[in-house]
Amino acid sequence: MSSAQAAKSQTTATASHNELANALRALSMDAVQKANSGHPGMPMGMADVATVLFTQFMKHDASNPTWPDRDRFILSAGHGSMLLYSILHLSGYEKMTLDQLKNFRQLHSLTPGHPEVMPEAGIETTTGPLGQGISNGVGFALAERMMNARFGNEIFNHFTYVIASDGDLMEGISHEACSLAGHLGLGKLIVLYDDNEISIDGPTSLSFTDNTPQRFEAYGWETFTVDGHNPDQIAKAIAAAQLNPNKPSLISCKTKIGYGAPTKEGKSSSHGSPLGDEEITGARKNLNWPHVPFHLPENVVEAWRATGSAHQMERKNWQSRLDKLDGEKRALFDRMISGDVTRTVAPVISAFKAKMKAEAPKIATRAASGKVLEALIPALPEMVGGSADLTGSVLTLVKDMGKVTKEDYSGRYIYWGVREHGMAAAMNGMALHKGLIPYGGTFLSFTDYCRPSIRLSALMKQRVIYIMTHDSIGLGEDGPTHQPVEHLAALRCIPNLLVLRPADVIETAEAWQIALEHTTGPSVLVLTRQNLPLVRKETSDENLSKRGAYILAEGSSDATVTIWATGSEIEIAMKARDMLEAEKISTRVVSAPSLELFAQQDAKYQTSLIGSSKVNVAVEAAVRQGWDHIIGRDGIFVGMKSFGESAPYQELYKHFGITAGDIVAQVKKKV
Repeated sequence: MSSAQAAKSQTTATASHNELANALRALSMDAVQKANSGHPGMPMGMADVATVLFTQFMKHDASNPTWPDRDRFILSAGHGSMLLYSILHLSGYEKMTLDQLKNFRQLHSLTPGHPEVMPEAGIETTTGPLGQGISNGVGFALAERMMNARFGNEIFNHFTYVIASDGDLMEGISHEACSLAGHLGLGKLIVLYDDNEISIDGPTSLSFTDNTPQRFEAYGWETFTVDGHNPDQIAKAIAAAQLNPNKPSLISCKTKIGYGAPTKEGKSSSHGSPLGDEEITGARKNLNWPHVPFHLPENVVEAWRATGSAHQMERKNWQSRLDKLDGEKRALFDRMISGDVTRTVAPVISAFKAKMKAEAPKIATRAASGKVLEALIPALPEMVGGSADLTGSVLTLVKDMGKVTKEDYSGRYIYWGVREHGMAAAMNGMALHKGLIPYGGTFLSFTDYCRPSIRLSALMKQRVIYIMTHDSIGLGEDGPTHQPVEHLAALRCIPNLLVLRPADVIETAEAWQIALEHTTGPSVLVLTRQNLPLVRKETSDENLSKRGAYILAEGSSDATVTIWATGSEIEIAMKARDMLEAEKISTRVVSAPSLELFAQQDAKYQTSLIGSSKVNVAVEAAVRQGWDHIIGRDGIFVGMKSFGESAPYQELYKHFGITAGDIVAQVKKKV
């Protein structure tokens, strides 16, 4: 008897399917009613599907929630969060107590309105913004296959299950991610589609008449259609989906939103607000659930608890297999799962910086990043890269990485295609899975296409590294559609996101070190198309960029002028300093590769850089927003006030007044 069958026999021996499913429905409608806020309809409609999944198929151990080879469950339809919380409580996850369910949507509870990642409580990812969860699921499934290619079936061999809504499938990101999943043949990905034909505005026919199975078949998926309230049909479809190793599966589950509610079943009125006491009383009667709110019959609790412990022996057997790995492979497993690469990265970056100081190359920081990767990739097997169809421009591919294909997942480079948003969301899933450190590249202007996923990287505190090149008017002739102007400011205002804009090859290496050692959030490396000279010529091995800003060049005496700059504008700032010093105006230059890291420094250090200069200047080929707290409202800002133009970049810098001469002229007016 398989562990899944054992789980089924344990549960059906003490409680019927209907009792188990109705427990989910009751907890969901009771918690929403108590909070006077939430979405009861989806949990009530998908309770049968979720019950079949968890009682017959889901490989997990509630006593060890972070078991690396557990199946992953993602509630992409995050508004139905009480379905997930109810399952976790009933399955025996220690942190998900009944009191947590009673505190649904309350401050500091573990049961917020939409699920927030907490693997130790069984919550694999943060969902709610529709389309993100299913796209994370593609990343989870891809990571599983890539880890399987490295460690074999004995260590990594699990499924990723997703419950998705019609809203998830309407969002464009679902097309990007699911198209790629079909292309890569991610057969361990199974999506259970809540096909209830209801949206917030009313029936989905108002706006959504796709033939969803045919759409997914066109992607290369296997598809099934079942009655979402028929346990046998659901179980047969999931079992069949598990048997196809080369195609992801979509199971369209025809359900009734608000199942059991006497007047709101099948209606949008059950979607996003409490049912009300009278409706709940009627639902209890219809569902044959004669219990008071939050009361769970002992036989139901025992049966659900059995599902949470049914795979404990499987986990222990897995642990035995892990313990038998040879020393080198076990050490690699432990390192990849822990994610700590500090000891490896530091000497690699130190040696690289010494080499670059000797060579003093004048190269674009995108090319500098490529050189850093050439040093890092051989030393860090957990690093996996890719780009959104811009490999030759963003320079994210290193020789011998090997490409990831559906025939071979052992490679380390993913061709994401023109799918910036899908790439970002899938990288979130890969980071959440554990074992891999994903990085991906595109142009900085296209961060607009993946901003929601970047925001979620930050919210979930995931180490995802975004390589964003062609970072200003410095890209030249491609013009204002591709020239970022507002993007730096827009990224810098996302909490817990590090924005790193290095000035030369040394700062680029330091930025990579910062990004790899930063395990509690994402980083964006903002890189140039145009060549830049080496400006960091001192011999110190310290990573000065870790402070966010530092004095690159002192004034000849107490500085009358302090010029702050980032990236490609450091070269311009240094020329302006030389011109001002020639006119006996003492000027220092502060390089500020990360305003976020600078803001984390103590007040004494910040004051030492901001100082008492009579004139403070910021130079950046972007908008002013975000600089006034450093240079003051009366400070001089040399940058962009409009969109760019199409022309060679040297002409554009002159046209927009971002030159050493312009800086000097404005400073002299102030002095």
